[in-house]
Amino acid sequence: MKNLSLLSLLLVLFPFSIVPAQENKPPQSLSETFINRPSDKKLSLGMYGHIDYTQPLDDSLRKNGKLDVTRLVMLMNYKFSDNLDFFSEVEFEHVKELWVEQAFLQYRFNDALMLRGGLMVIPMGIVNEYHEPTTYNGVKRPSIDTRIVPTTWREIGFGLSGNLSQAYLKYQIYLVNGFKSYDGTANLGGPNGFRSGRQRGAESFISSPNLSAKVDFYGISGLNIGLAGYFGNTQSTLYQDLQKDDKALNDRADSSVVNLAMMGVDARYTLGGLQLRGQYIINMIGNTAAYNNFTGKDLGSRMGGWYAEAAWNLLHGSEAAGRPLTLFARIEQYDLHAATENGLARNKAYNMTEITTGLGYSIAEGAVIKADVQLISDKSESAFHPTINAGIGFNF
Repeated sequence: MKNLSLLSLLLVLFPFSIVPAQENKPPQSLSETFINRPSDKKLSLGMYGHIDYTQPLDDSLRKNGKLDVTRLVMLMNYKFSDNLDFFSEVEFEHVKELWVEQAFLQYRFNDALMLRGGLMVIPMGIVNEYHEPTTYNGVKRPSIDTRIVPTTWREIGFGLSGNLSQAYLKYQIYLVNGFKSYDGTANLGGPNGFRSGRQRGAESFISSPNLSAKVDFYGISGLNIGLAGYFGNTQSTLYQDLQKDDKALNDRADSSVVNLAMMGVDARYTLGGLQLRGQYIINMIGNTAAYNNFTGKDLGSRMGGWYAEAAWNLLHGSEAAGRPLTLFARIEQYDLHAATENGLARNKAYNMTEITTGLGYSIAEGAVIKADVQLISDKSESAFHPTINAGIGFNF
């Protein structure tokens, strides 16, 4: 309740002003920007990525820095007709890993009704949909968007999306395959929560479909508020070729899955050179006692977190304001063991606080250089550990 109150107060303090509908535009992810861009070309290509440097600091130990081509993503949109589009992202991670991040068809009946099917990002939080390095402050993505929402989170499914302009609402609703909780190996728990359970379209299997939905409200000048939900069960290979009347094996299979209700609210507000962001995510997880007993894992029955961020364009009001020099600060708190079941002790090291502050400079449209300092602490100790980050990002 304390975290919800903080976010509510942040929203109340925004200096809102209602404006006519034609001055407000719905938020567009990169895939939507590509699909909706005015062009006579059938094929559109693009790319985004970032290269980062991270240096932990310690008074008593020498530590090596890390240099990484964190990701390089190639984009392709093909317009079959005015109504039918294909969009894809092919991602190289850390130079050595190759993944398909998105690959879906969209059929547009009209602005209010579009049908999608394929590999799509799950609409939860801010960064999972808007994850290009030019769209967020800081070298690294917020930890809530990697530890609680396992960005970049995408799964195979189908559903509807659209823009209800008269109500200032954008909506998305999909049926998708869920996280893999067991495939011969237990995949959930520990400091990464559900991250290792992402199937990512790689020979995905499904025991039962899950529901993902989000509504964005953009009817207030400069503001976007998102409300998202994800509901269903994880997936297990133990259901394959399982006799329905074999109670012992059915009970074993049931112990290899958990049910998940993930809910999130996020807000983004811009006024002149000021940018404000806030986000709150909570995961309610059922059957964790049986799952942990079966797998030996330590999955919590509740996890969640929040962050609040403020940024200011130091060049606002000058002739150079179009190439922002952005000073920002962000505080985030998240806990993968906010609650546990069946006597499992809460791990204090899973309860984290991070403070990040730094600068980003847009040297050209679609190109940015960044540097920041992170202070990270967990409840198992009182000290904050500093890390310096720097990097370059691009999107075209």
